[in-house]
Formats: sequence, C-alpha cells, structure tokens
Amino acid sequence: KRHPGPEYTSSGRPLRAMEEGAMLERMDLFFARRLDGYDEHMRRNIFGASEFYPFTAGQLPLHPGCRVLDLGCGTGLELEYYFALNPKARVTGIDISAPMLSALAAKFPDKELTLVRGSYFDVEFGTGEYDAAVSVESLHHFPFEMKVALYRKLHAALKEGGRFVLTDYFAESPEQEKAFFDELARLKREQQITDDALYHFDTPLTVAHEIEALSAAGFSEVRILNNWAATSTLLARK
Repeated sequence: KRHPGPEYTSSGRPLRAMEEGAMLERMDLFFARRLDGYDEHMRRNIFGASEFYPFTAGQLPLHPGCRVLDLGCGTGLELEYYFALNPKARVTGIDISAPMLSALAAKFPDKELTLVRGSYFDVEFGTGEYDAAVSVESLHHFPFEMKVALYRKLHAALKEGGRFVLTDYFAESPEQEKAFFDELARLKREQQITDDALYHFDTPLTVAHEIEALSAAGFSEVRILNNWAATSTLLARK
C-alpha cells in the first residue's frame, strides 16, 4: 500500500520514505488513519495503477467457485476488477486494518467474501485450500527472511498447480534495498522502538531477491509478467 504524501516521483513513489522528524507508526494505525481518500490516492498517484490492478485481476482463475486468498487486501481495489471477471469467486481477504476491511465488506455485500483481521504472518492459511493467491502493494514492508517463511506457508495453502500473483513496489538495486533497511533500523534506534510489532516503512526488495524468496519457499516457476516503473507483477506457480 502506498500512502498519501506531499512529494512524489513521477512514478508515484515518495521521494523520502518519511518526512524528516516524523515518527514511525504501527502498521494497523497507519492505514486506519488514512482510509479516507485511500482509493483515490492509489488510483491517481501511483504510476500504472489504472493498468496493474486490472492486469493482476486478469491473472487469477476465472472458473466459478474457485477459492482465492488475498494477502493485504485493504479496501479491495484489485477485487473490484476480479469480481467483475468472476462474480462467483470465493475470496478470503486478510488485512491488519479493521477500518479497511469494513470498507471492503461494504463494497461487496453480495459476494462470497471471508475477511480476516490480522497479520498474514500470524494467520493460518490451511493446506491445499486455495486455487490462487494474490497480493497488491502490500508486501514491500518486510525483509527477505520473513517473506520466505510467509511464502512457505502460502505454498502449502495452494492446491497443486495453484498460482500466486504478486504486484508490488520493488527496489531499483541491492544498494537501494539495503539503504531502506538501514534507514528503518536507524529510525527504530532513534525512536527507541524495541517491540516486535509491525511498523509502516517502505523496505522493498529487488525483483531478483523477491524471486529468490519465492523460489526458496518451494515455488517451482517464478517469472515477471509485467512492470510499470517501480511496480512489477510476478507469477509464482506451485
């Protein structure tokens, strides 16, 4: 998820991950406070959003009754396009923000939608439950090791032949990736944050490192489907 702010590059990405002097916010509180205007911001200010949301939806299964897991579903921008293609899909959405889940539920009162409030690192997914999984602009806040563990759990949750479609913000280089993580560590030290809660700060991996994490988790085929400046769509198959 990308957040509203005053200074953006031409791709819609913030020039700075945080304004100077700003305090890190817990992830759930960050998105709860930015619900108003969130959809409009994502559509208008992130380069390629008008294309990558429908493109992502188009990579998901279209047979009625299929089961899809949405990680970090937020207000369901990708689901607006997906339900238009497959109104009989059964979707489970996981998000840490209760207000965003409420907004999502209000959008689709007539769809088979199961919503779970929590961190997708903690929620159990089950085994062989889903035909596909999707995540859009959510996973760029976490390090490699956390992603490998999450992707192993996701791999187990997919049926044989299932797919994971990931559309997200990626670092331009290993040096930029390291700089993001170094800055987050500095801010946590400076602000004396010692707990294990999730705090909002952009720490995207490079596409190569993301593919490595998915491969380490057991996905047999991982490839790039498309890209829009700093955003790319990856497909990982079980």
